[in-house]
Amino acid sequence: MEARISATHFPLETLGPGRRLGIWFQGCSLACAGCMSRHTWDADGGRPKRISDLLELWEAALGGGAEGLTVSGGEPLEQAGALAELLAGASRLREPARRERDGSGDMPDLLVYTGYEPAELTPVHRRALRHADALITGRYRAGQPTRLVWRGSANQRLRPLTPLGEARYAPHLAREGTGGGLQAVVDTREGPGVRIYGVPLRGELRRVERGLREAGVVLRRPSWRP
Repeated sequence: MEARISATHFPLETLGPGRRLGIWFQGCSLACAGCMSRHTWDADGGRPKRISDLLELWEAALGGGAEGLTVSGGEPLEQAGALAELLAGASRLREPARRERDGSGDMPDLLVYTGYEPAELTPVHRRALRHADALITGRYRAGQPTRLVWRGSANQRLRPLTPLGEARYAPHLAREGTGGGLQAVVDTREGPGVRIYGVPLRGELRRVERGLREAGVVLRRPSWRP
């Protein structure tokens, strides 16, 4: 099976606890106003990737000490079949990785971002999320800023789904960030570029643009602008 993917990155350190593999699905019909990832909306954008190739990235990340997998987008549930296969495979691979860490390491967790609310999830969506340990749910609402970690607006909820999810995420349900939660990565696949990962606080992207401009870097097509 294939999925259309916007990007992957390891180590991701801004969307969930610890060092993680990040996978961003391509395509989102929700199109929240103020979204910083407008480049992920087009369902025909990104690149097709075999799920087996994504699982190879996950296996390599586990070998590099990954503490979790974060799946975002885009809207992952718009490719529910591919998401189900990815999470099922990721769940299978993490147990041998934990044993290889002398049995003493914590099990890596699986976190999924979705713009849907729980009441909107269909049976197909719920099957796709069967192996997820935690969800962050809800559309981004620019008029409801929050300082809660890993959430872009106050309506969004961090929802543990499994005992592992409860153990890993309970300390973070009401924890606030202090800024500096963005991660910049140079990307030259399509010419000089910078990818910014994370959930910015209000005004943080403007500060990033200003800092880059002062350093002589001009963003010609920032993804958070129409």
